[in-house]
Amino acid sequence: MKFKKPIKILFSLIIILSNISCDQITKEKVRQEISKNETIKIIGDNFILTKVENTGAALSLGENLTPNAKIILLQVLPLLVLIFMFIYIIKEKKISKFNLIGFSFIIGGGIGNIYDRILFNSVTDFMYVEYGSLHTGIFNMADVSVVIGTLFILLNSILSEINKKRYNLTRF
Repeated sequence: MKFKKPIKILFSLIIILSNISCDQITKEKVRQEISKNETIKIIGDNFILTKVENTGAALSLGENLTPNAKIILLQVLPLLVLIFMFIYIIKEKKISKFNLIGFSFIIGGGIGNIYDRILFNSVTDFMYVEYGSLHTGIFNMADVSVVIGTLFILLNSILSEINKKRYNLTRF
């Protein structure tokens, strides 16, 4: 689908800024009102709030890296990837709505966590979900944004494949 460039940029920026805002507002609330490692049960043992400062990436990967390696691997490289993603969605003439939304969510979530790493040298994580055999790591709203964005892109890919197969079947 083709969007006019100014509309595409505005739509993407609204999504990006909304994701960053949601992430930063919730993290600030947690920093102010929840003590480190305090546990607050929201829905029984299924949804718990607990404040953890993660100095690594997802699931604390990379927390033992040297300070310079952390800056390069957890700040500079991810920021470059997010910049290239934004350039891609702006320059791509036939980007689908699902991909535009998906990439915008990923960019917003990524910026939220990079902002924390630059400002606080860690990322504030605070949500934990356990349901049956499903157990998450402790995460934040930026992580939710990245997952939702990825699901949008995956859904677009699946729907595109279904449409291709449907089109190929109708040609015979």
